[in-house]
Amino acid sequence: MFYDSNKKYLIDFFKKRRSIVAKKMLVGKVLKKDLNSILEIGARVPDHGALNPWKIKVIQGRIRKYLDEEIILKEFKKNNKKASEKELHIESYRMQRASTILAVLSTPINHKKIPKWEQYLSAGAVCTNLLYAAQGMGYAAQWLTEWYAYNKKLLKFLGGNPKNDKIAGFIYIGKKTSDPKERKRPNLNEVVNFINQG
Repeated sequence: MFYDSNKKYLIDFFKKRRSIVAKKMLVGKVLKKDLNSILEIGARVPDHGALNPWKIKVIQGRIRKYLDEEIILKEFKKNNKKASEKELHIESYRMQRASTILAVLSTPINHKKIPKWEQYLSAGAVCTNLLYAAQGMGYAAQWLTEWYAYNKKLLKFLGGNPKNDKIAGFIYIGKKTSDPKERKRPNLNEVVNFINQG
C-alpha cells in the first residue's frame, strides 16, 4: 500500500507538473539538505560512457548581484544602446529573482564512440532532473536560457570554454507565491504515432 500511494503521488506530480516563472517567484531560501538532494538527482541522468559532459554551477548569495550588474547589465547595454529605463531595470535584476540559480554547462568531449549530440542530450537531461527535483520538493522552479545564456563573457565567468562549451540552461529555484495555472498541452494524437505489426 505504501508503494502504491507513492506511485500515485509520482504519477500525479508528473501529470500536473508546472513551472512557476522566475518573475513570479519569491526569492525564498533553498535548504542545504534539499539543495544536496536536488544536485544528486540532477546528476543521475543517462550518460553514455559515463563522461559527465556537463557541469553544474551553483549561484547563490551576493554573487547574483555582481553577475546582474557587472556582466548581464553591462553586456545588455553594450548591445542595446537605446534600451529604456524599464528594460535596464529588468536586466539589472535577472539573477536576483531567485534564491538559487543552477547554471548547467554542456561541456562535451571528443570521443571516438560517443557523438557530441548524445552528450548535449545528457546536459538537457540534467536540466530536466534538476527542475523536477526542485519542483517535487515544493519549490518554485523554472528552466530558462534567455539571451545571457549565449553570452561568452558570462560563460567564461562560469568556467566554460566558449570554443566548446554552452550554457544548457539556468534553473531558477525560489519560493512559491501560488500554484501556477495550467497551460495548453500537446494533443497526443498529433505528436504520438504507434509503429507496430499485428
